[in-house]
Amino acid sequence: MTRCKPGSHHASSGLSLVITKIAPLRLPIANGQFANDEVVLDTPVVLAPMAGITNSAFRTLCREQGAGLFVSEMVTARALIERHPETMRLITPGVGETPRSVQLYAVDPTVVGQAIELLGSENLADHIDLNFGCPVPKVTRRGGGAALPFKRNLFSAIVGTSVKTAAKYGIPVTVKMRVGINTDHHTYLEAGRSAADLGVAWVALHARTAEQMYEGQADWSRIANLVEALAPTGVPVLGNGDIWSGADGLRMVQETGCAGVVVGRGCLGRPWLFADLVAAFNGEATPALPTLFEVRKIMYRHGELLVEFFESEGRAMRDLRKHMAWYLKGFSVPREIRAGFGMVSSLGELDHLLSQLQDQPYPTEIAEAPRGRRSHGRAVSLPDGWLNDPDEFATITIDDSVSGG
Repeated sequence: MTRCKPGSHHASSGLSLVITKIAPLRLPIANGQFANDEVVLDTPVVLAPMAGITNSAFRTLCREQGAGLFVSEMVTARALIERHPETMRLITPGVGETPRSVQLYAVDPTVVGQAIELLGSENLADHIDLNFGCPVPKVTRRGGGAALPFKRNLFSAIVGTSVKTAAKYGIPVTVKMRVGINTDHHTYLEAGRSAADLGVAWVALHARTAEQMYEGQADWSRIANLVEALAPTGVPVLGNGDIWSGADGLRMVQETGCAGVVVGRGCLGRPWLFADLVAAFNGEATPALPTLFEVRKIMYRHGELLVEFFESEGRAMRDLRKHMAWYLKGFSVPREIRAGFGMVSSLGELDHLLSQLQDQPYPTEIAEAPRGRRSHGRAVSLPDGWLNDPDEFATITIDDSVSGG
């Protein structure tokens, strides 16, 4: 039984879905820890780092549901070299988690080189992803995140230093970026070509500008444009934006020619999306939607994993609270029980609340609907004169000492 149907979300191309097995994605890792010096992703799916969400507990939960590459929460290069305790916790892999993928945020070539030197020399990572896609105003107003690729020389210096330093340890570097700052300032094609020429293993593109935040629909044609632009280099492109089902992921690959997909908000409260993607990419029928009783087992498992991660039941439950509305979205749950989930403070209390739920089918009307951040588009906050000279080697004075934000 197949429940994921090709919709009209990105159907303007007129392409129909032909169910075929999608080719695996290869990540070269020459640190002596992997057969043939590579990791083969039979299902070319990557979990996008999401601050406050994709800790090792959540990554383990997703791994238990399906295959893919699961990247840590973003950490800043400076916090890493200063060995902030929370940063070191964030890059600690879950039990059996391999390869160990760490996403770095950096605004200075020297600092990112030092951070990667630490990761490599102390054998703390197998793969490094560089974040150039953050659209948050507190980041872009200082020239970081999605604003940074506009300064082409600074971007190239950060990527080049990262690739060169990581290569000493056989660690591949990938980049994730957005289309650009706004409609008038697209940077993805030039930045993508630059990154490819500098030796990254792949380029992932969120098909929105920073100005769009998470508003409206991602423009998948931009992914196709980047695939075409990078074809001569042989560097794969991964697509990101509006993947809410296995069928969405399959359609993105078939419509754009990208080598794989990056999944973010679509798995919030739905870690089984990875099982859907595995089925879709293998040309198999999509698994049936879970009942509420099946969802509650996942909710409790999530709680257990968070306790192991935080080594504190109280902190784990506080972290779990934000997931409750996503898990229960669309289900018929009495108001007082929903309120209880929002204040849950122990595994025992969680178990008691879950025992009060009445089993019911998954609410199909919201099964593949958008979820997570729906931030409205806004003018991008930038440093004064930022757009005057793309060749300026900007010095960004940004407080990048805090990770996971």
